[in-house]
Amino acid sequence: MELSLDLNKRYTYADYLTWTDNKFRELLNGFVRLMSPAPTLKHAVIVSRLGYILFDYVKLKGGGCQVFYAPFDVRLPKRPDEKDDRQIYTVVQPDICVVCDNSKLDERGCLGAPDMVVEILSLSSQKYDLNEKFNLYEAAGVKEYWVVSPKEKGINVFILQEDGKYDRGTVYEGNVCVPVLTLKGLTIDSEELFKD
Repeated sequence: MELSLDLNKRYTYADYLTWTDNKFRELLNGFVRLMSPAPTLKHAVIVSRLGYILFDYVKLKGGGCQVFYAPFDVRLPKRPDEKDDRQIYTVVQPDICVVCDNSKLDERGCLGAPDMVVEILSLSSQKYDLNEKFNLYEAAGVKEYWVVSPKEKGINVFILQEDGKYDRGTVYEGNVCVPVLTLKGLTIDSEELFKD
């Protein structure tokens, strides 16, 4: 059954839970953001490769962190203690996220900021990932935000500072090893990540 949602209306997570048409959506401050039905092959390959490296490292090293892939709901309430579905207006589905505080996990996903979020850029998501999601993740307190560009074969890493703002970001291009702050000791070989 096709849902008819008003894209100018503000919805809550409680509303979101009633939508059963299996379409991928996010809520940004209560407003619906439709997601692309399927990523490109390159996007899917990068998600698989990076996710596997992160998962394998977590499995090997332990430490209590867990790795998740979209579709996986991350609810970002305005206040950290907010748990009422009718008061949560932001729900996103990052391409990859790492959660090290297991108290944030429940049967519906993650309630609160993951420690690390990775978004893979596409033509349709570039502005959204670099602007709206950047601001959203910063405000929510995501400590490490990676924006991966398959086209440029680059990774832009933003680290949350003590003042609650992201740094200017570090751009990694070419054949380099990119450190993962969230998982101490792990580096990502960009050549391996972007190889054809």
